[in-house]
Amino acid sequence: MEALNNLELILLDKLVTKYPALATHITHLKVSKRQKSGFSMYVYFAYHNFNPQPEMINALFSNGEKIIIPQLKDGLSYVIDVTAGQIEHIEFSTYKEEWEGQIGEFEIVESEING
Repeated sequence: MEALNNLELILLDKLVTKYPALATHITHLKVSKRQKSGFSMYVYFAYHNFNPQPEMINALFSNGEKIIIPQLKDGLSYVIDVTAGQIEHIEFSTYKEEWEGQIGEFEIVESEING
């Protein structure tokens, strides 16, 4: 298991803005697996030293931002899966560009709807 990276933490902070009940979860999350495919990557989470209370939160969360990284012409989108009050995973997807799943430098660009 490994620690969450800076981008994952920023996106989870955005999730907590909408679902404040999940705020105590973030410090207990570890990455259990990163699974890459040609156009996407899944980052799966496991809880460490924490047994969250079951919540009635079931959501696929995204603010519609685009994540700009140097390797991709059109950047990434993301969706965070929350099931039964537990943060399960983040899915990062390209816009039909092959991608090896590396995220170094990044910029989050707000959508016109949100900005």
